[in-house]
Amino acid sequence: MLQIQLADNEVNFLQDFVRKGRKSARELTRARILLLSNQQTEITEIVKILGISRSTTLNIRKRYLDEGIPNALFDKSRSGQPIKYTEKHVAEVIALACSSSPDGSKRWSLSLLTEELRKKEGFETIGKESVRLILKKAKLNLG
Repeated sequence: MLQIQLADNEVNFLQDFVRKGRKSARELTRARILLLSNQQTEITEIVKILGISRSTTLNIRKRYLDEGIPNALFDKSRSGQPIKYTEKHVAEVIALACSSSPDGSKRWSLSLLTEELRKKEGFETIGKESVRLILKKAKLNLG
């Protein structure tokens, strides 16, 4: 097993990190893993003390050794799902919502808008929730 030896300033930083301010439970657990590892605590003991898995302990220790404290404590940002509808698509949804309602309807509903949009190219899979979110961002209210 790789031994973790923190510098004095790293120990002080982690102790302050655990004591002060609002942090997520994950971040606090990661800091405690590093502090316990610095005290040469066995991995099985760390697992028992913190109530975490062995793999979590090993991953955080490895991340510290490879990348340092900031990357060991904090999650990397994630890109998320790519944007499905372009500005052109959004403009089409808004234009349809602002147009006159179909015959037999007093006004557009989310269901009617979704049905009408699915007939157009590029909107075959659009759902009511996507339409609602587009209109909400545009501050349009159908009701």
